[in-house]
Amino acid sequence: MQINIKTSEANRQRVTDLTNRIGGSTRLSENVVARIALNYSLSKGNRLNIETDLQDSKGKEYTDQILLGKYRSLYIALVCQHYLIPSTDGNLAKYIKMHLDDGLDMMDKLFQQNKTYTGLDFLFDEVERGIEALEDADVPLTSVTNNNQTIKKGYFAGRLGVTVGYDIETGEQLTAIMNDVQLHANAHVAVAGESGSGKTQFALSLLQQLVAASNGAVNFIYFDFKGMQPGDRPRRQPFFDATRATYVDVPQTPFPFNPLSFIDNVNSKNKIQGISKFVDIVMKYASRMGPVQQQQLKEATKAAFDAKKNGEYPSLSDINDELRTVTGGRPGTLTQIMDSLSELDMFAPATDVKNSFLNQNYYISLGSNLDDAVRFTATFLMINYIHNTFMNMDDAPVEADDFGNALQAIRYVFLIDEAHNIFKEPKSRAILDTMLREIRSKGVMVVLVSQQIEEFIQPDIDFSANCANVFLLNIKNRNLKTMTRFLGYSEKEGLLLARNMEKIESGQAVTSLKEFKKGELIKLERFNK
Repeated sequence: MQINIKTSEANRQRVTDLTNRIGGSTRLSENVVARIALNYSLSKGNRLNIETDLQDSKGKEYTDQILLGKYRSLYIALVCQHYLIPSTDGNLAKYIKMHLDDGLDMMDKLFQQNKTYTGLDFLFDEVERGIEALEDADVPLTSVTNNNQTIKKGYFAGRLGVTVGYDIETGEQLTAIMNDVQLHANAHVAVAGESGSGKTQFALSLLQQLVAASNGAVNFIYFDFKGMQPGDRPRRQPFFDATRATYVDVPQTPFPFNPLSFIDNVNSKNKIQGISKFVDIVMKYASRMGPVQQQQLKEATKAAFDAKKNGEYPSLSDINDELRTVTGGRPGTLTQIMDSLSELDMFAPATDVKNSFLNQNYYISLGSNLDDAVRFTATFLMINYIHNTFMNMDDAPVEADDFGNALQAIRYVFLIDEAHNIFKEPKSRAILDTMLREIRSKGVMVVLVSQQIEEFIQPDIDFSANCANVFLLNIKNRNLKTMTRFLGYSEKEGLLLARNMEKIESGQAVTSLKEFKKGELIKLERFNK
């Protein structure tokens, strides 16, 4: 479909004047200058209003092929992404016109206010700003390819039925089939409840039942961001015994994997992409460091990989040694972080890729005495490893059982306790959101446990909406609108919810599970009952 764009009458002359101003030194044609104006406006991030910002159409006319050239689809994609509209939107031409006129207006004003400003000055300044924006961009969220990955993780394809709780009046056992895709859009779980509400014991029971129901085929990692206190371990030992889980107290005991082993260390292109992602995680989650430190870490990581033979992986200590060489031993924020990660031995130096830790059960306790930069870097190196490793596996199948139910095979459960620590950082939210949406096809359940609803519902991402199985326990803030949104209830269902939340007790909850009546209180199953 051809799109014809007309500038405003005022911009008919402006585009010619700007072409003379910019094109005089760069030999750019008028339509290319118009294209620059369109991009200049989009780069400012402002969303224009068709009702108030659309100017007249009495100026110069362009067809989309002339205005946008061979990158037509890219420019249209930029506009569509900016306004979150499809390419078939009837107002697409108006959006393009608005930003063309807006860009011409801003450029003309810029040159009018800076009489000695040249076209090359403008282009160099904008290119430099674009490079700075790229350097400050979010961590790449997509997984990187690892064709050399040999980690295998089986799955359980049967019915994963768990006792969620009991009817308060009758005592009837309430069971949910967590991997029934006809009832649950995904197997992810969100649990919100204040301290003492019973959320942790419910989470422990859920994991123990999933392990038992799958005969050990489903494994888990319980990630305690707050860290377990020394006196709490004896009380948790029955859970460790029941699930055969290994307790890892970081940094006293390292994470049981090498965070670099998600990288393909054979294929050169894949290796470069993997190294870049590792560097981005350290740079973005550790501290806001500049391009010099980023390049130093990239060079050190490449050198550490090059020094290894026969498919072996370097350790963080190997990279830190190379970094000292690259930096000449000069101290700085980057070297301090890498020193801490390597000196504390927070990760295993090598990985047995044939017997991955993903085939075992772990309870990871991350000590609260660690520096925040080190804690968050270590946390997201772990999250990235799990995400990337599973994304390089085949999809877990969906098969019908003898009753005609469609069951998603399940491989693994990744549980984050005190998840509000992850929610509070924008970059943390983005990578977790990507993980929730992508990893479910690989047969991975993500369980998020936190204290309040507001922690799940962030301004940019609603994590409860990504979890089909939501449990609301006793909380402090009982705002009805927020509670109904968290559970996915209608306004009518919210009335019963409001009444029952007034009388909720510890160990009780309401749930979004379709198997049960919405808004009704249930007595939760707990591991220590």
